[in-house]
Amino acid sequence: MAGVVEKNVFTGKKKKYYDLLMHARAMVLGQLQFHTDEALNKNDADQENRGMGTHMADNGDSNLREMELQLMTEEGNVVRMIEDAIRRLENDEYGICQDCGAEIPEARLEMKPYAIYCVKCKGIREKNNGVNPYVD
Repeated sequence: MAGVVEKNVFTGKKKKYYDLLMHARAMVLGQLQFHTDEALNKNDADQENRGMGTHMADNGDSNLREMELQLMTEEGNVVRMIEDAIRRLENDEYGICQDCGAEIPEARLEMKPYAIYCVKCKGIREKNNGVNPYVD
C-alpha cells in the first residue's frame, strides 16, 4: 500500500498503535476479500441463470448480493479510516479527538485503533445523527 510507513520507523507506544492498526487493516482486508469473492460468486451464478424464469430464491440471492456490496463499502470505509489513522500517527496527531481536542483514552484506541473521537464526543454524535452540535 502506498503511503504506509514501514513498521520499524515507530517505537514505543507509536509502534504498539501501528501494530494494532496494521492488525485491524489485515482483518478488514480479509473480510473485504471474502465479501468480494461472495459477491462475484453470486454474480457468476446470476449469469448462468439468465434467461430462466424468476424464482423466489433468485430474489433472495439478489438481496444477499446487495448485502455483500454494502459490507464491501463499509469495509472500504474502515480501511480508509485506518490509513488516515496511520497518517495521524506519522504526524503526531494520533489519539486526539477531532471534535474536542482531548486525548482519546488508551483503552478506546486499543479496541478501535482508528477512532477519531473520544467517548464523550462519539456519544454526542450518536445522539445527533452523526453531528456534534457543539463543534463549529
